[in-house]
Order: sequence, then C-alpha cells, then structure tokens
Amino acid sequence: MPAVIAPPAPFPHIPQHREGYQLAMPNSPAAAKIVRDFVGTLLRTGAHPGLADDARLCVSEVVSNVYCHTSSKLVRVEVTVDRDQVAIHVTDDGPGPLPEPPDRPEGEGGRGLLVVDGLATSWGSSTRQADTRRTNTVWFVLTPPGRDTEPASAPTATATADT
Repeated sequence: MPAVIAPPAPFPHIPQHREGYQLAMPNSPAAAKIVRDFVGTLLRTGAHPGLADDARLCVSEVVSNVYCHTSSKLVRVEVTVDRDQVAIHVTDDGPGPLPEPPDRPEGEGGRGLLVVDGLATSWGSSTRQADTRRTNTVWFVLTPPGRDTEPASAPTATATADT
C-alpha cells in the first residue's frame, strides 16, 4: 500500500491580507457573552491566539456599555484581522453621547473604558449621522507584544462625521 502524503493543515490561519468578520445581535443581557465567545474563538483559531483574552475583555466591556447606556435595538461588531493587528468596532444606534473614561477612576462605574485604554494599542469613538439614523462606534486596536506602535491604518482617535 503506497504512503499517503498530505500537506499539513494550515493551522493557525494567518491572513495574507485583511480579513473581516461581522456579527449583529439584539442588544440584550446575553450580547456581551455572545460577542466575547465569537471574538475569542475567532482569535484563538487564527493568527493571534495571544490577543484573545485581551480582545474578549475589551469587547465585553464595550458591548456591556451599549446594553447599559443606550436604547439601541441592535449591536453590531466588526473584527478586522491581519498579520500585525486586530481591530474591533462596536456600533450601536443609540442617540446618546459617546462614552468617555471617568475623570476619577475610583468612582463607581465607568472603569470599562479604562480597561480598554490599558489593554489596547489605540482606541476611540465616533458618531455618524445618516438621514434620521445616528450611530455610535467605539473601536480599539490590539497588537501582539513587540508591535506596540500605533499602526498607520488605525482609525483616528476621535472623529465625528455628519453625512
């Protein structure tokens, strides 16, 4: 019987270019867990398993903020992965103000964005107005250790666009 030679499975998957993943879900108490599991699985089986825990924590904090502080019916999450970084955008349809880290970290609540600020290479938020619909987005970028410089392709720190 001849030997069967097969190439090894391409695991972990390392994208040659940017790859994007999207998830939309109802803004519910379960949304943070759903997106945390989605992002964790995506990164652990891909190019950045070492970023999975930080990404899970950051995205969980941001999605929890959407649930606690907006009346948005949907939460949309976009994950962009390439060889050098992971960028995550969380968008809601809430008419409320953009989130800001607290002035006093020892105060009650509001520490989630301090967690994001401490773990992410860069992060920010933006508002977009299109017709009668307004969306708020909080984004963050994570890079593997040793690549902590802000990538040229990261979004600007805070932007407001009226379209």
